[in-house]
Amino acid sequence: MMQCSRPYPLGATPDSHGCNFSIFAPKAKNIQLAIFDDSGEFQTFTLEQEYAGVRFTYLPNIKAGQKYAYVVEENGKPLLIADPYAKALEKPLHYILPFDNEASFTLAKCVVVDDSFDWQGVEKPNRPREEMVLFETHVKGVSKRNPEIPAQEQGCYLGLVSPAMLEFYKQQNINTLQLLPVAACMHEPHLLKMDKVNYWGYNPYLFMVPDPRYAEKDAVTELKTAIRELHRHGIEVILDVVYNHTAEGGADGPIFNLKALDDHYYIKHGEHYANYTGCGNTVDLSYQPSLNLVMDTLRYWVNEYQVDGFRFDLAATLGRHGEHFSPESAFFKAVAQDPVLREVKLIAEPWDIGPNGYQVGNFPFGWNECNDRLRDITRSFWRGVQGFLKEFATRIMGSRDLYSAANWPYKLTVNYITYHDGFCMQDLVSYKHKHNEANGEQNRDGHGDNRSDNYGIEGTTENPTVLEKREKQKRNFMASLLFAFGIPHILTADVLSHSQQGNNNAYCQDNELSWLDWSNSESKDTFKAWLAEMVKARQEFMVPFIRAFSGESRNNNRIFWRRIDGSFMEHDDWNRLSSVALHLGIGKEGDELFYCINQTNAPARFTLPTSEGKEWTMICNTDDHELHKTIDNKQVLVAPSSLAIFFANA
Repeated sequence: MMQCSRPYPLGATPDSHGCNFSIFAPKAKNIQLAIFDDSGEFQTFTLEQEYAGVRFTYLPNIKAGQKYAYVVEENGKPLLIADPYAKALEKPLHYILPFDNEASFTLAKCVVVDDSFDWQGVEKPNRPREEMVLFETHVKGVSKRNPEIPAQEQGCYLGLVSPAMLEFYKQQNINTLQLLPVAACMHEPHLLKMDKVNYWGYNPYLFMVPDPRYAEKDAVTELKTAIRELHRHGIEVILDVVYNHTAEGGADGPIFNLKALDDHYYIKHGEHYANYTGCGNTVDLSYQPSLNLVMDTLRYWVNEYQVDGFRFDLAATLGRHGEHFSPESAFFKAVAQDPVLREVKLIAEPWDIGPNGYQVGNFPFGWNECNDRLRDITRSFWRGVQGFLKEFATRIMGSRDLYSAANWPYKLTVNYITYHDGFCMQDLVSYKHKHNEANGEQNRDGHGDNRSDNYGIEGTTENPTVLEKREKQKRNFMASLLFAFGIPHILTADVLSHSQQGNNNAYCQDNELSWLDWSNSESKDTFKAWLAEMVKARQEFMVPFIRAFSGESRNNNRIFWRRIDGSFMEHDDWNRLSSVALHLGIGKEGDELFYCINQTNAPARFTLPTSEGKEWTMICNTDDHELHKTIDNKQVLVAPSSLAIFFANA
């Protein structure tokens, strides 16, 4: 039976007789389809059909695994470009400078993919938002140096689900992995000049293609296998996605596909590309084909890879119409009405570097936002800086000045102390200053406002007093994060006390600076075990409070801020006290939590709330010494610069 070509779906769609090829190319009138053989030779075919800017054709006898690309004319010469809707690449991306028309023919070719996969009946965990603890993980970095993983799987998708890693997740009570970008990434020209790569992956070349550099053989099958096995063990997968710019960059950037296909994919001011991302170009999601591309790729990740949600890099860009951001933008409306996407978790990095780019608190209902306020305030507070108590209290209580509890858990804040950019936890307590010399930019790159400290010695030390202080500060940060209202975000690197030697912008460090250090020591093992217990305690004790304090029941609970003697705090106390207690209760007589917060350099004796028959159990203590309690269970001595949390049954 003769097959007919069709304009949709875009991309390469095989069937039992051949393959339909379709590409939106209103600018490229003479575009040709290139089909490659195993020797690298290719044959071109005319896309004889056209519909509303879409060029398409059907070729018989084309099967999954076929390599292809498109040829257009640029500057009077043929240029090979990638299919924006491609689903696989034959090999990792790389090229030798300078990039020109001739070099384009050396790039990795697209590959026709059969989407079928055996999910073996494994279903998504469908975890409620309030139960999520996000562990931000780099696919390569997490397993590359783990000696318990087979060598061929180290640094690969399958390494994520090796027995050793699955046991690690279980030990650490990890229920959600947030993977740094896995979509195929092209390295920026300035990195190629220095023989470096974009390790983090925030420079997308193709939105639907799992990066081949993390595959042993077949990236598509191996990533799907990894997600299936994570789901089998109750672990959700959130993908970090980049739709604010592409690897084509600005006016001086290379042409990989979109620039050759349509002039309107990017926001432009005359001949100049808008640079609201710091990467040279900005995708215009108010333009229908751009919006279609993003929506189609998001649905593809959910439908074909079964991912549980997305974290959107520089997400303010997605809500822009030109210079203006709006929560009513086309992208947000499209997601909200989409029957596939409205079922998954949506996490925004709520800013970019464009006009009015800081949009924390302004994303629509159903979106959770990363909250840099908790990061900055908590860092300053535990460093001992005065004047942050009131805002620290606001952040602990879920930043309700930004995210009304009426909309929890759908608008719960995503709290974090550390992220892939900036200091990791070990360096946050070991370095006062960033040390990014290895990046080749004379230490000019990276975040300047780190609010870090070294506690007397810059970098590594054997001084036991300094080391003890650093470990306590790590516990203070983690306890503040896990027992604040919100969704905690933790670097998997921090579980292992990994250090990047003071580099707070290791985006180009595909080496042991970034690959997690799995070596053991007494302090590392102690911290790892303590953190596992705290994540478990958070799930047992904190989650019921988040649920009780969310939505319609939010005002039916008890919140008291107390002085250490148990009396209620007054207005002036917020400006003069450094040791305070937070007393929470569910409903009128339900379970209670009591936070003893001691910011000072001296021990503080807290009076516990008393009522007949009430027994307080310590569930968290950031001091590494035994907690001293009076025999009558009425008072507790909390060590300097530490946090202790108690629980009492109703």
